[in-house]
Amino acid sequence: MQQLLISGIELYAFHGCLPEERIIGTYYTVDVCFTGNFDTAITTDDLSTAVDYVKVSAIVQNEMKTPSNLIEHVGGRILRALRDEFPSCEKIKVSVAKKNPPSHVGFNKAVFVIEG
Repeated sequence: MQQLLISGIELYAFHGCLPEERIIGTYYTVDVCFTGNFDTAITTDDLSTAVDYVKVSAIVQNEMKTPSNLIEHVGGRILRALRDEFPSCEKIKVSVAKKNPPSHVGFNKAVFVIEG
């Protein structure tokens, strides 16, 4: 088994339960890790046998455009869309980090991780 990690997809989006979050928005970072057998891509050097970064980025951007109350919901949508696009991957792990979420205590990000 091999893994491909696409790290640090940075976006600005409008997710959150508070009305202000839907108006102001904030920065998000998405990481995606694909686990599977990439031997064909390794030996053939053919993009059609690999996970295409451009497709991954487009899927993440598209799912992040739809506002949601929870980053858990967004992460689940991203995972489902990636599973549909790359069914040959045994496992896909998605991490969605919301920078500077509103809180009464200071912390710099909230991170949701889903794997399937």
